[in-house]
Amino acid sequence: MACLTLTALIWGFAFVSQVQGMESMTPLFFNASRFTLGALSLIPLLAFNAARRRGEAAQESTHQREDGEASAAAPLPVRLWSNPVVVGVVCGVFLFLASTLQQYGIAVGRSAGRAGFITALYIVMVPLLAFVFLRRRVGVTTLASVAVAVVGFYVLCVTDGFGTLTLADWLLLFTAVLFAAHILVIDVWGSRIDPILLSFVQFATTALLSWAGSLVEGSVDWAGAADAWIAVVYAGLGSVGVAYTLQAVGQRWVPPTRASLIMSLESFFSVVGGALLLGESMTPRGYLGCALIFAGTLLAQLPDDMFARRRQA
Repeated sequence: MACLTLTALIWGFAFVSQVQGMESMTPLFFNASRFTLGALSLIPLLAFNAARRRGEAAQESTHQREDGEASAAAPLPVRLWSNPVVVGVVCGVFLFLASTLQQYGIAVGRSAGRAGFITALYIVMVPLLAFVFLRRRVGVTTLASVAVAVVGFYVLCVTDGFGTLTLADWLLLFTAVLFAAHILVIDVWGSRIDPILLSFVQFATTALLSWAGSLVEGSVDWAGAADAWIAVVYAGLGSVGVAYTLQAVGQRWVPPTRASLIMSLESFFSVVGGALLLGESMTPRGYLGCALIFAGTLLAQLPDDMFARRRQA
């Protein structure tokens, strides 16, 4: 639980570094820099795991022969979706799209707290996308959580009719959809893959795509990176490298539903970080909207049959 709480804290305060990074860097160049650092930070862990496997060479070679025979007999789609490189690249594409769109939303909106809470809607959107694409059942609790979160989003963002819904709000809302899709891809195909290796491949993929985009738009600016080096280092080593590693470690002992509930605290920490480090403030209506969105994310974590079990009891 401590690992996941620290993960939420790092991710929440990362919104502050993302806002600060936009003062001297473009979204694509900022992501290229931080995901490169994140991927490099995992190399020592990969080397450590490789050395540990070499120490168990005899036993590992037996398992590899058995896995190789089973893998050869499996259909091609099964072999592809059990390959860490293939799954990591697919996850990296989703992560690239989500993180790039998020950075553009932050660059336009310039609010760490607002960005954090709108992005937190991914916790509500995960079960909805699972129902649409994976035919997983959506219960009453999930529907209620969606309703509460949508009301909160309206209160937070729409202050004078629908005409005031900003471009940043739409970008961040679609970012939440992409992050939800990213979570489902990992849930479906990444559960049997080494999380460190999977993280490295997806970080490397995101970094390469971001570098390509930066070169195409001509936004590589090393002077700007030097000006925002603290934000880049924190977002790269902290948010990408350390936080995702802590998530992988923490979820070994905490069930997925409880883990996502703990990590949803990133939205709370984003507002705290924006207030402490950026001097951000919101109106009472804005705080009410944030509270409703946060309530929706918490409600989404409750089991759908909780009330039925209580009636039976």
